[in-house]
Amino acid sequence: MKLTPVTADDSAYLAADDIVDHTHPLVRETAARLSAGTDGDAAAYARAAYEFVRDTIPHSADVEDWRITWRASDVLAQRVGICHAKSHALVALLRAEGVPAGFCYQKLNVLHGLIALRLPGSRHWVRQDARGNKPGVNAQFRLDREQLAFLVWPEKGECDYPVLYAEPHPVVVRALREATGPTRLWQLLDTAL
Repeated sequence: MKLTPVTADDSAYLAADDIVDHTHPLVRETAARLSAGTDGDAAAYARAAYEFVRDTIPHSADVEDWRITWRASDVLAQRVGICHAKSHALVALLRAEGVPAGFCYQKLNVLHGLIALRLPGSRHWVRQDARGNKPGVNAQFRLDREQLAFLVWPEKGECDYPVLYAEPHPVVVRALREATGPTRLWQLLDTAL
């Protein structure tokens, strides 16, 4: 899918903020550990960061752990989160090592969060979905083509949003900050962008 960045300023896709807190010691430590085995290869690091988030941080719904995480460092510390929280952690890890990354979304039965990255030297953004695999979900790190957790069904009103955000969308941030449990969380995410 061709994505449209919200800004042409590449530094926006490397920035740290309150949510993508890649200057936090836990994010820096995790990024350094993942980077150690990649010999400075950006693609190898991006894969390591992706697989770390996908495979070692369970999706809240899969493990029925409803601690609501939203800040990247909190996701890494608590080792749980929904797709949006996991996306915040992955973007922070990528940005910590100089890989531009941003946020993109799908409208499924609720709003689903993904990321897109652009390897240094490339002009193309590639979507990645670190939601976490389970029976029927087989997302993989791919640079040649997408292999996301879910395909959209336009006949059901689902869609891929083509916008690449430098910061998490305000709808997502509000949902994660205001939700006190899964029912309220899904209500807040049952929206279109």
